[in-house]
Parts: sequence; C-alpha cells; structure tokens
Amino acid sequence: MDKEKEQQLLKIIRYAPVVLILFLTSILVLFLYIENKREFLNEKKDLEKKFYLQNANMIKDEVNRAYSYVQYIQENSEKELRTSIKSKAYEAHSMASNIYEKYKDIKNRDEIIEIIKITLDKIRYNEGRGYFYIIDEFGNMLLTPLDKEGEGKNYLEYKDDNGYAFVKTIVNTLNNKGERYDEYYWNNPTTNLSSRKIAFYKYFEPLNFVIGTGEYFDEYNDNVQRKVVDYLNTIKFGKSGNIFIITKEGVYLNKDEQLINSKDKFDSLVSARKINFQGMIDAANSKVDNFYKYEEKYANSNVDYKVNKISYVKALSSWDWIIGASFYEDDVDFEIIEVKKKLDKDFEQNIKDTLVGSVILIIFLLIISYYVSKYIEKKFIKYKEELSSRQALLFQQSKMATMGEMIGNIAHQWRQPLSVITASASGMLIQKEMGTLTDAFFLESTKKINASAFYLSQTIDDFRNFFSPNKEKENFKIVNTISKTLDLISVQLNTKDIFIIKNIQDVEIFSHENELIQALINILNNARDELINKDYEKYIFIDVYKKHEQLKIIIKDNAGGVEKENLSKIFNPYFTTKDKNQGTGIGLYMTQEIILQLNGEISVQNVEFNYNKQKYKGAEFTITLNV
Repeated sequence: MDKEKEQQLLKIIRYAPVVLILFLTSILVLFLYIENKREFLNEKKDLEKKFYLQNANMIKDEVNRAYSYVQYIQENSEKELRTSIKSKAYEAHSMASNIYEKYKDIKNRDEIIEIIKITLDKIRYNEGRGYFYIIDEFGNMLLTPLDKEGEGKNYLEYKDDNGYAFVKTIVNTLNNKGERYDEYYWNNPTTNLSSRKIAFYKYFEPLNFVIGTGEYFDEYNDNVQRKVVDYLNTIKFGKSGNIFIITKEGVYLNKDEQLINSKDKFDSLVSARKINFQGMIDAANSKVDNFYKYEEKYANSNVDYKVNKISYVKALSSWDWIIGASFYEDDVDFEIIEVKKKLDKDFEQNIKDTLVGSVILIIFLLIISYYVSKYIEKKFIKYKEELSSRQALLFQQSKMATMGEMIGNIAHQWRQPLSVITASASGMLIQKEMGTLTDAFFLESTKKINASAFYLSQTIDDFRNFFSPNKEKENFKIVNTISKTLDLISVQLNTKDIFIIKNIQDVEIFSHENELIQALINILNNARDELINKDYEKYIFIDVYKKHEQLKIIIKDNAGGVEKENLSKIFNPYFTTKDKNQGTGIGLYMTQEIILQLNGEISVQNVEFNYNKQKYKGAEFTITLNV
C-alpha cells in the first residue's frame, strides 16, 4: 500500500466516526424541525389550498384567453397585410386610370406618366411605411419614392439577397397583363438590413407598366405587436391581477414601452425581479404543466417577508414571447403572516433547545469516537509494520534470486573475454620463446587484451549499478533503461534462442530506475521460463510509447498465454504454476509492489497477434507510469 492510500485510510479512521455522529445529529435536528413545522403547515393548509385553486384557475383562464387572442392576431396578420397592400395597389391603379382618362386626349404618353408619378410619389400609408412604385415592360424603374437615384435605371437582371430575380417576374406579369402577390428580400432603408418584403403589383394596360406596393413584414409585425401589447396591458382582473408579457431576453413589456426595429428587442427593461427566468421558460414550453413557482418579496405588505409566487405562463414561440399572469400564494390575509410569525418564534425556541441538547450529545460522542479511532489507528499501524516486514523479506528473497541469476550471467559474459585474454597472452609468449614475435602481433594482442579487460570492467559496473541502493528519484531515458535491463539478462535469452523485438520511443521520465529494471527483469524472466520448452521461434516483444502524459511499457511473448483461471491470481504472493524447484511465486508479486510504489499500474491479459505471417498467442503485461 502506498503512502497516499495509507494516509487516506488513516483519515477515514480518524474522521469517519465524527462525520457519522454529525450526520446522525443532523438527521435528528431535521426530524425535529419537520415535526415543529407540521403544526404551522396544517393550520394554513386548507386556506392555502382553496386560495391556490381559485386563483390558479383564474390566472389560467385569463392567460388562455389572452393567448388565443394573440394567436388569432398573429395568424391573421400576414393575411391582413396582403389584403391591405392589394387594396392600396388597386387605389393607386384607380388614380392612374383617372389621370389617364383625363389627359389622354390632351397630353402625350410621357407627360401622362410624369403626372401619375408626381401624384403617387408623395402618397404614404401604414404610418408612412407604405409607398408605390412603377416598372415598365423593360424592367426600368419609373418611380421609386425612397430611392430617387434608382429612377430610370434598369433592374431586369437585379436579384435579391436570395438570388431571386423578382423584376423579371414583374415583367412577366406585365407581359401577361395580370396581377400577383410576390415576396423578395430588399434593403430596408429604416434598418439598412435585408428584410422580407411582401408586394402586390397590377398591370396598367393604357401605359403598359405595372403599379406596385409592398411592406416589410418585420415592420408590419412590430406594429401589430405594439397594438397587442397595448391591448393586453388594459386587461385587469381579480384584486390586482394583470396580464404580463416577457421576451426571450427576460424583458417585461408595459403599455408605455415601444418595440424598436430589431426583432424581439425593446427600448428598456421594466422589471428588476430576480427570478429563475430559465425555469419560467421551461414551464411556458411545457405540454403538461404551465404553472411556475418561485420566491419573491411580498408586494402588499410592509413586512420584509418573502413568499412564493405562482405564475401561469405560455410560450408564443413565433414572437419569442411568454404570456402569463400570477398571484402571491400567501396573499390571502395578514392573518397567515401573523400565525407564521408566532409559530416561527416557537419553532426558533425549540430549535435552540434542540441545538443545546445536540451539542452536549455531540461532545459526548466525539470523546468516545476519539478514543475508539485512536485504538483502531494503533492497530492499523502495528499491522502495517508487520506487513512492511513481510514485504521487505519477500523483496529481499526476490533480490537474492535475481542476484543468483546475475552471477550466472557474469560467468557467461566473462567466459569469452577471458578466453581472448588467455589466447592473446599465450600467443605472445610462444612467439617470444620462438623469437618470432613481431611488433604488429604484439600491438594487436595488447589491443585485444585491453578491449577484453574494459568489457569485463564495464560488466562489473553494470551489475554494481543494478544492485547499488538508490532511493532518490532521477531523470532517465527509458531507451537506456531497457538496454541496461537486456544487458543484464541477455546471456540467458541468447542461450535459449529467444529473440527480442523492440519498438521504443525515446521518452525521459522521473522515477527510480533500478526498481523499474528489477520489475522488468522479473517480467522478462517469467516470459523466458515459459518459452524455454517451446519448439518454435521464440519472441519477446517490448513496446514503449508516451500517451496523455503517461508512459506505456507493453511486454508480450508468444508462449501461449496464461490459463484463464490463473489470470486473476498471477500477482498473488507465492502463486506459481512452475515446479517448486523452479519458482517461488514472488517475482510477479514483487513486480506489482514495485510498480505501485512508483505510483504506476500493471495489468496482464492474454492476446492473439500475427508476426512474420504467423499467428501467436501469449501473455501481455502493461505497465503505466507518470512521465
């Protein structure tokens, strides 16, 4: 168990009784609170219920009536707009006809057109938003009151913001000697934004042009909304009930407010209420329950007391409005407030008495829990010391077993360089005695002796570094660590014809290198022991890479894997599938302990894979360390 987990367990032992006592005491206090509150709730229950139902039904009916009215206005607004502009276009057509009949025998065509233009140019309707325009059979703009620079220009190929060549449609209507509604997007001079415009134009046969008019739907719709707001603000019901309208931004609309040109925006905020507006939106869009309850200061009392307010709200999504009405749940009578004040006073006294008793009880229980936790803590520390002694013994056994194998490795690795030294020295001695020793042979032999001696010295350094105690963390490259590990056991692997396949990223980590080498040796030795008796190509694969600020070391073999029932026991102490003379069962257990002490994780699984067009199965160990 690492130090961090030990500290966590000690904290649990120390503080769990305290937390439990506080929790139970809190439950007791809550229970007493509920019991004292019950009397107050029972006394006001009947009156509140009657008032709630009466007022809830009243605001619901009023809101539904207002909602139906707004829906009717909304659904018919575009129809009314179309009827209005058609009527205006007919009026302009009639005026043009009267002018033509009056001057057709005394004026030429151009003069009559100019008189018609002058007459229609100044006419405005719908609060100044509506005007008339004239386009001839070639797409020339003969009259456009709001854009004098555009008069006389040809707009046949002009397209609106959606690519619609609406002037061509006008010319086609002219050629067919007809009339029609049309929609296109045109720059609104008021907002300087592209807006949807509904138009109606009619063919004027005597002079072969069309007279048209239209209105931006957003402007018309804003005007309709103003009228709706003004009407709804006149509705009053009950003691002080009224209909309110809120925009999606949480802006309350009063009769004194005016819509501005931007959609769904208003001149000023009129409410300073702090409510959960998102909750009101959810209630307004609900198909089940449109009532919304929230807390607000009592408006009809001088008492600084907050009460619940009930609203019935419905969402008008096309205008981004919420239409609603509300009432105070406690707006029955000041008697409720006075009763509550008295009960609250009694309740506060009961709470004080309860708290005093609770404090005495808590102190008593805390004293008991202190001695109990100290006793448990001492038992745990004693157990931990015993466990640490056993783990130290196991680690020493593992180290000694590794040391025995290392001594065998030294013997194997020294055999060849010692043979080179002996052969070189004997060769020089024989040639010296025979008088045939040359300088070249002498230099070559001494070089071999020096190189072999250096190799022997390097081997001693490698083994000494491995067994030297080093408790301090250090930065090291994992590539070098893997190389050192393989150097220490390479003889055992080579003599058993086991091939190492490496795929290692050059990653630097901060940890205990010798402990990691010990863990890697244990895993590699375990794989070696499983591969010894195999009669096919024997491989150990080592993959190392960095992922999400963690180092992954994956070691797998092709020895056939671990029996399924043994996978969960493979890291248990003294567990082994080998003969008693071949394994102690502490190697992988100590490997897991080492990795945990390095604040890492280790796991094992059986995997199937392909290599050199051959399918293999083996055990795969994964070590995860923080970089």
